[in-house]
Amino acid sequence: MFIIVATKPLNDTTKGFRFNVLGLKGLVRKRKHKSRGFKLFKRDECMTAHHVGKFSLYVERNPKSQRKLFHFAG
Repeated sequence: MFIIVATKPLNDTTKGFRFNVLGLKGLVRKRKHKSRGFKLFKRDECMTAHHVGKFSLYVERNPKSQRKLFHFAG
């Protein structure tokens, strides 16, 4: 079964949610204390991070890597 949009809450102390939109997986996080500044397009091995103050958006960019997100949000 193919799900178009799915979200689930995070399992840590931050506010945010995990998402899966048409196969694009990632998470959105609103931090309480620590600000990440203004960094767009911070790329790691499997995720691309977009930080604006206490708001962070992580998007999976390489679904074939060793650290891919299995059954992440639906």
